[in-house]
Amino acid sequence: MKKNMVRVGIVGISGYSGGLAFELLLNHPQVRITYASAHNTTGEIAKIWPHLAKRTSLYCEKFQTQKAIELCDVIFLAVPHTSAMEIVPKLLRADKQVIDLSADYRLSKPAVYKKWYKLAHKDSSNLSKAVYGLPELYRAEIKKATLLANPGCYPTSAILGLAPITATLTDTIESITIDAKSGVSGAGKKMAESLMYCEANENFKAYRVLKHQHTPEIEEYLSKLSGKNMKATFVTHLLPVNRGILSTIYVRTKEKLTTGKITQIYGRFYKTEPFVRVLPAETQPELKNVVGTNFCDIGLAVSEEKDVLVITSAIDNLMKGAAGQAVQNMNIMCGFKETEGLL
Repeated sequence: MKKNMVRVGIVGISGYSGGLAFELLLNHPQVRITYASAHNTTGEIAKIWPHLAKRTSLYCEKFQTQKAIELCDVIFLAVPHTSAMEIVPKLLRADKQVIDLSADYRLSKPAVYKKWYKLAHKDSSNLSKAVYGLPELYRAEIKKATLLANPGCYPTSAILGLAPITATLTDTIESITIDAKSGVSGAGKKMAESLMYCEANENFKAYRVLKHQHTPEIEEYLSKLSGKNMKATFVTHLLPVNRGILSTIYVRTKEKLTTGKITQIYGRFYKTEPFVRVLPAETQPELKNVVGTNFCDIGLAVSEEKDVLVITSAIDNLMKGAAGQAVQNMNIMCGFKETEGLL
């Protein structure tokens, strides 16, 4: 093993996010993958993900806490919501760095978690230790993190789209409406009739209208950014594509804004960010330009007559919305170049 190489384990290798994290880390020059596990899947990784044949000889096995602790420095948890909080306390006691891709440590209040995920939080004592892994807002905190709560895919798109105006023109915001659309992979590999090919193909629909579990996550971090209680009307839709999220965000303002002013605000806010691209005026993001990348593309339009700002934010839900952002966070935590393994 090369000096200073980090030993990494992935729990949940058979899911889309876990599988993609594995693939990204195979190409990472500072990482050696030393452990892989899944709940219901075992065997050669190359048989679980055939496109990785001849790229790895690792086996996937049932999760064993002690083995993961012995073999790894950093552990990615690509497990279902409500599962991570069973595992995290043991890993933290063993002084491991944990990057959790589930929702278990994203919300700071156990009561809010219980309301939206229908289960009491079993590790509320570690919620205060968790750092929300949106590098564009919390890079300094991520550098010191031992428990990293990787953001949800919809919140990543929405918060990045709203952060500049929320942080700089808080008092002018009258209302926020987020109209978000995701590819089918956002639901994971679970078997459900609504996700079957014949149901999703050539179809388009809203789902969990005003009830989506990412709502409190979006509102919590917009509120932290603004310093006051922020609410958003959040509606999600299922697109008949494999990957990608496009969020069209409508912000009603109390004062008139101009395209020039808002473009300048966004350009300055994200000037040094490696994975956010603020597009030129009159240009709108497209899924094809972000799918397969860790970029978030943002487009802006202002209706001066109606006091409305329209923000369009596009990401790959499995990259910047999950595995790519998790690797970006690992890079920051471990002191690597932030773009390592992602560009």
